[in-house]
Order: sequence, then C-alpha cells, then structure tokens
Amino acid sequence: MPSGDRRLQPRRRPRQVRAELTRERILTAAAHVFAEYGYAAGTTNRIAEHARMSIGSLYQYFPNKDAVLAELLIRHIDRGTWTRADQLDLSPGTLEEVARTLVRDAIDNHRDDPQLLRIMIEEAPVSRELLDAIDRHGRDRVGQVREVLAQHPDVRVEDLDTAAELILTAVELSTHKLMADPRGISVERLENELVAMLTRYLGGAP
Repeated sequence: MPSGDRRLQPRRRPRQVRAELTRERILTAAAHVFAEYGYAAGTTNRIAEHARMSIGSLYQYFPNKDAVLAELLIRHIDRGTWTRADQLDLSPGTLEEVARTLVRDAIDNHRDDPQLLRIMIEEAPVSRELLDAIDRHGRDRVGQVREVLAQHPDVRVEDLDTAAELILTAVELSTHKLMADPRGISVERLENELVAMLTRYLGGAP
C-alpha cells in the first residue's frame, strides 16, 4: 500500500512555461546527482546546487528528495513507448522480427544511466500517483501487445490476453533487472535471449 502520499506529492504543479522549465531543471539535476552520488548522499542541497537555484526555490516545487525521486520514476514510466501494430510488418515469417521490436522497445525505455535506474527501482517510495501511472501504462501496453498478437498469422497461443500480460511482465522485469546491473549480461545477449524466448512461445515451438 502507498504510504505518506502527502509527503511525496510535489508542492507546486506548473501552470506556466517558466515554472515547468524550472521543475524540469530540478528533475534533470536530481537525476545527475543521484547517479553520481547515490541516493543517500544525493541531498536536496546538492540537487539545488546542481540546478543553480536556492534550496528554498527547490522546496517550492518538491518537499523532499523522496518526492523528487518518485517524480523521476513517474516520468520514466510516462516516457516509455511501444511500437503499435500498424507500424509493424505482420506478414508471415516476421514473428522473430516483431518479437525483436518489442524487446528493443523495452530496452530503449530503460537506457537511463544504470546507477539511476537501479536507484529508481530500489529506492523510489510508493505513492498513489506512481501506482496509478504503473496501472495506466500497464493497461495501455498490454493492449498494444495483444493487438500485435491478434494480427500476426504466425502466433499460435490461444489466450491472447494472458499471453500479452506474460510477455509484457517477462520483458519489462527482465529488462529492468539486467539493464540496472549491466555487469551480469550484455545488452545484445539480453535482447537475443528474450527474442528467442518470445518467438518460441508465440510460435508454439515444443
């Protein structure tokens, strides 16, 4: 359950371009500070210094660094994109290429600095806004994957709803974990193994 929602809510929602630019400056500075110093040492003072503003100005937008990190994770989720069915070649014999596109979408969505990605995964507090973002984008992306599966002639799975959920969960979780710690496996190998797994599953290989 989300806890301390009020503590995690940004204090000021920009209504003007100048305020939005200031908020983005804070988030960009925070991403740099967290990646360089880690979360414990990534203080609001350091964020304000990197953003070239006073700590008081920062606090007009965010009450603490937990709220900043929560907003960074929400922004990370919001910026992720997936290729739609109408942008793919869904002719017979292209199943592996389609699987590769889905995997590359996930990898591209997680090409942030590995240290920052790891901090967002491990340290970001759970807020209602974060849960809403995860739920909203999860539904949208499952729907997109299901549409791809429904239109491809080489897909052999019968339960498309479950298949779309499984694919999205497997690819997202694997990418999150391995992109946050690139020492374990190369991005190229991660891509190839996930593509092989999805192609065999969707094509009904024994």
